[in-house]
Amino acid sequence: MSDNEKTAETLEPALPAALEQQACDLLDRAHEFEMQIATAESCTGGLLAALLTDVRGRGHVFERGFVTYTNEAKSEMLGIPMDLIEEHGAVSRTIALAMAKGALDRSQAHFALSITGFAGPGGPDDEEGLVHFACARRNGVTCHREERFGAIGRGGVRIAALEVALSMMEEALAQ
Repeated sequence: MSDNEKTAETLEPALPAALEQQACDLLDRAHEFEMQIATAESCTGGLLAALLTDVRGRGHVFERGFVTYTNEAKSEMLGIPMDLIEEHGAVSRTIALAMAKGALDRSQAHFALSITGFAGPGGPDDEEGLVHFACARRNGVTCHREERFGAIGRGGVRIAALEVALSMMEEALAQ
């Protein structure tokens, strides 16, 4: 497959070329290791899943994605108890870890990446640009990362979150 055939064609005009290449490289490595990926997304609204499914010839690497924008969706789709969400808040380390674990438990994937955060202005106590990530590997390590991207706009936060997510998945493949 030529490099021209391995682009994220649907999102191409909106995403930086380096991000598309990072996604292609990740999918190639996952393919080599015969591993599948699942995602659980909130503030990115499925953008990571869209990026990973846009690469021609690597669709089999992406097992499934969960877009869980509301607390109810996190609970219903990923099995996170509502009292846990209420206690820690949807944008927290605890919930990011539970989202990644829930995605693994409800898929056949070898590892799952979760993203939860405030992409834009929210309530008075919500920190715009605060995003929590978790990457869980089946029978392996689960890691967490917190980023404070600041008030760079919804699009800016989402693109920055994709970069972090892809990096975390690359690290998971190396374990």
